[in-house]
Amino acid sequence: MSQPIVFKKRVSFVKPAYGFLVAALYFFLLAPLLIVFVISFSSNQYLSFPPDGFTLKWYQLLPQETTFIDGLQTSLITASISTVIVLFIGVPAALALDRYDFRSKALLSSFFLSPLLVPTIVLALGLVLILGPLGLTNTYVSIILGHIGITIPYVIRTTLMSLNTSDTSCEEAARVLGADGLTVFRRITLPIIAPGVLAGGVIAFIVSFDEAVISLFVAESGRPTLPVQVLRYVENSADGVVAALSVILILFSLVVVVIVERAMGLRKALR
Repeated sequence: MSQPIVFKKRVSFVKPAYGFLVAALYFFLLAPLLIVFVISFSSNQYLSFPPDGFTLKWYQLLPQETTFIDGLQTSLITASISTVIVLFIGVPAALALDRYDFRSKALLSSFFLSPLLVPTIVLALGLVLILGPLGLTNTYVSIILGHIGITIPYVIRTTLMSLNTSDTSCEEAARVLGADGLTVFRRITLPIIAPGVLAGGVIAFIVSFDEAVISLFVAESGRPTLPVQVLRYVENSADGVVAALSVILILFSLVVVVIVERAMGLRKALR
């Protein structure tokens, strides 16, 4: 009779400990964001914590920083174009890898996923050596090409996950009824894998928008993106404007997450 009681005591002890561990982990992950949020309202002249007082002046000064606005424009353009291109490349590539067997399938799969294993600085240096002689550095083209290389693996992986968990019987039924391949893809396959495609597109956009190393190498002096502008700003000054910008970017990311949740559901999109 004593063994079950001891077992129950152990279970009752483990559950609160597990909850405390999860709460501590969440706090550890969110603490930097919370500190940045507080600093964005700090009256201190330099980035420091805790604040001496609170003010909104950093948010009022933020629109006056034209370098951030120019960098934001560049980041939005390059991230949007890169996302569209990797979707047009990644989705057909994932379909080919999932539906067809050919001799170089494993090699092609490794090629598409290799950017996840290669350090970003190596890719950036390679792009400079290739695009420099062609006169394409410091242009939108150089940034977009670099961002395509590092974002396409995410689209392929999320699309492959959706394909591996999807039911192909509907596609076979449509073919039996006379639908051609394009119609089957447009009306059956694409709606089925839409959560994976959407998740891959969102991840690709965020990764491209946040990429700093490649943008710093290939377009630092011509088309600096927002992360590059932030690095430049921090080198010369460290006031609350950067914190205010960070809070806005965090809120932007939350809006994207909410949109994905409303459209597809995060669990469904990322499964």
